[in-house]
Amino acid sequence: MMAGIRGKDTKPEMIVRRGLHARGFRYRLHPRYLPGKPDIVLPKYRAVIFVHGCFWHGHDCPAFKWPKSREAFWRTKIERNRRRHDEVLADLAAMGWTAETVWECELRRSADTVGKKLDSLGFLIRSRRELSSD
Repeated sequence: MMAGIRGKDTKPEMIVRRGLHARGFRYRLHPRYLPGKPDIVLPKYRAVIFVHGCFWHGHDCPAFKWPKSREAFWRTKIERNRRRHDEVLADLAAMGWTAETVWECELRRSADTVGKKLDSLGFLIRSRRELSSD
């Protein structure tokens, strides 16, 4: 069962990648030289994007529910994922990288809403580059 869970090229990740590409961004995928192997890396902007599943990272949204079976196991696992992500964000910031997280639930909405999310993500990435180049 767990072996069937994909870590790369998930549907939410593909939505973000296609949207960024359509908006003119070029990126790298899952580089090992950065902490946490971010899903999407935009070297030109020194920015990374993590596309998180609401369940695996314990997002505080209606899509996330604590499992009823093996509660202790899942709480430990999800809390460890949250802590690891916080550590990775701190490491990336120390290296001068900007990190953004896109949640799976944000991509389950209408195409118009997803488009607006991707537009704002693109604007945020570009504006941070302009601020850092001043």
